[in-house]
Amino acid sequence: VKFNNCAGNKGVRYETNSLDFKVRADGTMYAAHHVQMPSKQLILVVTVWDPQTLGRWEAIVRFLVAEKSQHNGHKPKGRKPVPGELAQQQSDTLLPWRQHQSANGLRRQKRDWVIPPINVPENSRGPFPQQLVRIRSDKDKEIHIRYSITGVGADQPPMEVFSIDPVSGRMYVTRPMDREERASYHLRAHAVDMNGNKVENPIDLYIYVIDMNDNRPEFVNQVYNGSVDEGSKPGTYVMTVTANDADDSTTANGMVRYRIVTQTPQSPSQNMFTINSETGDIVTVAAGLDREKVQQYIVIVQATDMEGNLNYGLSNTATAIITVTDVNDNPPEFTTSTYSGEVPENRVEVVVANLTVMDRDQPHSPNWNAVYRIISGDPSGHFTIRTDPVTNEGMVTVVKAVDYEMNRAFMLTVMVSNQAPLASGIQMSFQSTAGVTISVTDVNEAPYFPTNHKLIRLEEGVPTGTVLTTFSAVDPDRFMQQAVRYSKLSDPANWLNINATNGQITTAAVLDRESDYIKNNVYEATFLAADNGIPPASGTGTLQIYLIDINDNAPELLPKEAQICEKPNLNVINITAADADIDPNVGPFVFELPSVPSAVRKNWTITRLNGDYAQLSLRIMYLEAGVYDVPIIVTDSGNPPLYNTSVIKVKVCPCDENGDCTTIGAVAAAGLGTGAIIAILICIIILLTMVLLFVVWMKRREKERHTKQLLIDPEDDVRDNILKYDEEGGGEEDQDYDLSQLQQPETMDHVLNKTPGVRRVDERPIGAEPQYPIRPVIPHPGDIGDFINEGLRAADNDPTAPPYDSLLVFDYEGSGSTAGSVSSLNSSSSGDQDYDYLNDWGPRFKKLADMYGGGEED
Repeated sequence: VKFNNCAGNKGVRYETNSLDFKVRADGTMYAAHHVQMPSKQLILVVTVWDPQTLGRWEAIVRFLVAEKSQHNGHKPKGRKPVPGELAQQQSDTLLPWRQHQSANGLRRQKRDWVIPPINVPENSRGPFPQQLVRIRSDKDKEIHIRYSITGVGADQPPMEVFSIDPVSGRMYVTRPMDREERASYHLRAHAVDMNGNKVENPIDLYIYVIDMNDNRPEFVNQVYNGSVDEGSKPGTYVMTVTANDADDSTTANGMVRYRIVTQTPQSPSQNMFTINSETGDIVTVAAGLDREKVQQYIVIVQATDMEGNLNYGLSNTATAIITVTDVNDNPPEFTTSTYSGEVPENRVEVVVANLTVMDRDQPHSPNWNAVYRIISGDPSGHFTIRTDPVTNEGMVTVVKAVDYEMNRAFMLTVMVSNQAPLASGIQMSFQSTAGVTISVTDVNEAPYFPTNHKLIRLEEGVPTGTVLTTFSAVDPDRFMQQAVRYSKLSDPANWLNINATNGQITTAAVLDRESDYIKNNVYEATFLAADNGIPPASGTGTLQIYLIDINDNAPELLPKEAQICEKPNLNVINITAADADIDPNVGPFVFELPSVPSAVRKNWTITRLNGDYAQLSLRIMYLEAGVYDVPIIVTDSGNPPLYNTSVIKVKVCPCDENGDCTTIGAVAAAGLGTGAIIAILICIIILLTMVLLFVVWMKRREKERHTKQLLIDPEDDVRDNILKYDEEGGGEEDQDYDLSQLQQPETMDHVLNKTPGVRRVDERPIGAEPQYPIRPVIPHPGDIGDFINEGLRAADNDPTAPPYDSLLVFDYEGSGSTAGSVSSLNSSSSGDQDYDYLNDWGPRFKKLADMYGGGEED
């Protein structure tokens, strides 16, 4: 056994899994003693291990045993064996349990044999059961032994693949084997006596299924997709195809080899690709891949086992689709060398010209998408070129307005390229540049104000007709002789006028800084300048007038009303002033009392707190409660100063110890005297008395109405009640009542005008009347149907009820019946009258129709 651990094999040791064989240090294997081979084949496992590195290596050694004839003249004792039987014993009989005789005649039990594996070819055609081997113990000469096997394939699923003759020990296979289903079996052989006692230890049996080439290679995919760049060099990897063979991969049965059968199309060569026969890697073998000529190749690949032997191996095929991917090997080229376009001035986002290019690379890929740029002719950046994503055209677009008066034409030089860089070795074409001529057309442009917004400063209050400024516009159309006229567009206060020809602005009214139209001291107006071009154009300008404040507003006293106690104390009135002007035409203010009338300065005094505030208080010790108008002169600090006499209403009232006006005092201070207060209190008392009397009257009226109702018998009261009517006697077969006919009477005239001889059955009787059985309690008025049914049942069971044909008098049931009057009904002695019309009157007249309608039949 050759072995090399790459370190000189120093210290390595050899071992085998059998005691009958040993291995020397040089790897020579020898028999340790005389060995009788039980089968034609012996498989051993040789193990090499290194004590220093603890590494272990194993190898399998298979021996083929040759038959050896007997040269000595000794014959075995006992029965002479039959030649065929002797050969059978030598070839397939195993003695796994062997005994050795010692010198003193005692038997010494030796270790059991390691039985070599039993090989069974798969797909055997039989006949079955087919003998594999015979197992016997040397004790069978002394006692009767029964043999059995256990394990997967015997007594475990799959069941009964193997069987054994319990007497002879011959083991059989019962059906064909399939190595792809199970490659090996592990069984145990048992030997027991007739009583079931173990005679020998169980022995392991290993059965290996020998592989046959019964499976074709199967591709993982039936169709493989791969790609390779055009222009790839020979040897460029494309893809890998894989086929698996279910047979044993360690034998030729499972060794698959690949080859290319066909290639479509065969351009530019019939062998553009090759395949590694062992790995299945497909690579290019020839140059000349060009996507613009051939975009896809279809390659049929064949996989064959038996190491590719087409005579003995099994084959299968798959399809490999190889797509030639595009590289940027074709630069874009303009279809013409010059382009032209036209654009009106002052227009943006306008497409001036469309640039068309041709590119043979794959459309809508980075190798085909065009990128345009302007090389020269547009230093100010008026134009850009955008790419149409569908057509790949370049759209020259205006992004910055052009001026006819500045540039009447542009000469652009443009270049086109791709999003992806060109492939190595590919140069740009001279047709990748072109010229674009753009003409600018003149249009009527609106006049504009050079200074917009224009700001001027002046004092408020300037007189009407004052010239403020000249707000003129400029017409940019220098090559057109046009006149400009001016007008007002926005003048909120209508304070200004503008000259229509020269734009001179004058005041139409006095400008007031304190007006509501002023925001932050600035008045703003907008003017329009229009030319007389075709079509006319106009522009707007804004004039801002900053108004400087002058002292034209006198101060106003604040507050307008106040309250103070009738006796002087710490309760004073703080006063200040408000001025519509701004600094320096406002405070500090001067507060003073006028000398006329004299009572003002006699009763009141003013104390200055600071420049904006002062205090008003009583000068005298007591002032009668009431409302007083106190005039105060307020003067501002403008130049010249302005003053104003303002009146403050002061309510003088009695106060409590906290200095707050009392409630009565507040009323008195509001101007009501004692007499007025008394009058108000009297009015309140009278109002309360009237309310009380009204409530008492309402209570009395309610009581009288209740007493009046008790004077009428509840059964005779027809107001808003359901009337109880007497029954019409029993025996009536038609029980379907129209409840809509039960209506309340509208008047009581029929009760008052009733004839004396006819009595209502719902009246209280005058004399003694027979006592009838107690009728059921009247139900809820809303359940009229139940009420009628209860009355009907009571009448049917009443023995004192009148006979069926007696005359019954019923009360008035109200007017407006939907049934109409029955007074026109009369008897007819004519026998030929037709009563068929009764059938059309509905179910209520069914009985009557049956009685009269069928007269002729009866």
